[in-house]
Amino acid sequence: MEENSLRSRRDDERSTGSIQAKEPKTTSLQKEVGLLSGICMIVGTIIGSGIFISPKSVLSNTEAVGPCLIIWVACGVLATLGALCFAELGTMITKSGGEYPYLLEAFGPIPAYLFSWTSLFVIKPTSFAIICLSFSEYVSAPFYSGCKPPEAVVKCLAAAAILLITTVNSLSVRLGSYVQNVFTGAKLVIVAIIIIGGLVLLAQGNTRNFENSFEGAKLSVGAISLAFYNGLWAYDGWNQLNYITEELRNPFRNLPLAIIIGIPLVTGCYLLMNVAYFTVMTPTELLQSQAVAVTFGDRVLYPASWVVPLFVAFSTIGAANGTCFTAGRLVYVAGREGHMLKVLSYISVKRLTPAPAIIFYGIIATIYIIPGDINSLVNYFSFAAWLFYGLTILGLVVMRFTKKDLERPIKVPIFIPILVTLISVFLVVAPIISEPAWEYLYCVLFILSGLIFYFLFVHYKFGWAQKISKPITMHLQMLMEVVPPEEALD
Repeated sequence: MEENSLRSRRDDERSTGSIQAKEPKTTSLQKEVGLLSGICMIVGTIIGSGIFISPKSVLSNTEAVGPCLIIWVACGVLATLGALCFAELGTMITKSGGEYPYLLEAFGPIPAYLFSWTSLFVIKPTSFAIICLSFSEYVSAPFYSGCKPPEAVVKCLAAAAILLITTVNSLSVRLGSYVQNVFTGAKLVIVAIIIIGGLVLLAQGNTRNFENSFEGAKLSVGAISLAFYNGLWAYDGWNQLNYITEELRNPFRNLPLAIIIGIPLVTGCYLLMNVAYFTVMTPTELLQSQAVAVTFGDRVLYPASWVVPLFVAFSTIGAANGTCFTAGRLVYVAGREGHMLKVLSYISVKRLTPAPAIIFYGIIATIYIIPGDINSLVNYFSFAAWLFYGLTILGLVVMRFTKKDLERPIKVPIFIPILVTLISVFLVVAPIISEPAWEYLYCVLFILSGLIFYFLFVHYKFGWAQKISKPITMHLQMLMEVVPPEEALD
């Protein structure tokens, strides 16, 4: 075992007054992610299947081109404001795990545990599974022209994608980051093709669908909230860089820069892509399309329309890779804090990656693929996500008064987190009022059920539970060649 491969990575940033991950002389996560990789992580995670699915849902709730485009821009602004709030949190509390360490510091262990509970078993793996299913559908579609691909084929391809992505991210931080950069480049190609195609059509005078663009628009609170829900699904991932703060080089500089560059870039792409769709499709045709990007390709790129499903597949696999890369760190931090099985916080000796956490995450995502019907989970995905987004940003406001002594390299104006918190409350409550459904109640009950596990296995730490978990941890430690991060090196 070479000494250099186990040498601790010390944080060379200023540590005065800020809460940082301080484990002197430990095996820790490598600082391998720079500014370019950070931007690619944001762009690659956000631009996935959403922009190829959500346009229909946003338009169906607004029923007019003008409000539809405004909603897409407003969602981008909201995502940017939320990410800036997270930038303050990420440079004040430089620990990986996203919302988890922020909730832990602001409100204590119970809200943090409930977030990790909900994210680990519902939000993150469900999102991962949905993206991989979208990938498998686009990959298999060309081989089943004129009919729907068999469900077994779609599931097997999705499971294979999860296995591949999990393996890549378990082997190397640098390899996972490199894969992200490559697929981000591939997806930007299809985005550029659609945007350039739309601009050419606009220059040729295809503007009839933009005339009287506000005619017939819905302006009800319920319709607007649902339009935001679907638009924000396409932007989900705006906070992903905060999950790997410990692996960012110079996070005080690179985190806010990646946000300021990455999210507005995505917003501009989304706006121009929607404009491109409307240059070849009327609102009615767009709503009737089974896949808006494929319809666009058939009308603009034929006979080379096959490139659209191919590059959309690249887009979705890139988003799935970014989701796996960051969500594995949430499991890692939860295990490190004692809120999950301890072995989940261990780091591979050879690879210096949180391999147990990533493998655990891949297994849960695969389980969701097996039944196949995850539509009900998709319905309350956004409900649960924005519940904790709002709670986390509320924690930022609270810590302005309770943690005044903490160093804040980035400090956003106080009205921004207050505004984002209020919008989060609106996004959580409005769908319940406009379209009440049992899924929201089930989601709340599942979140609260985490309290049972917290008090039984975390707070009181019953002896019998420790006797069961200890041999499992020892066996996995030897099998996977992993060590706890707090283990001192000679």
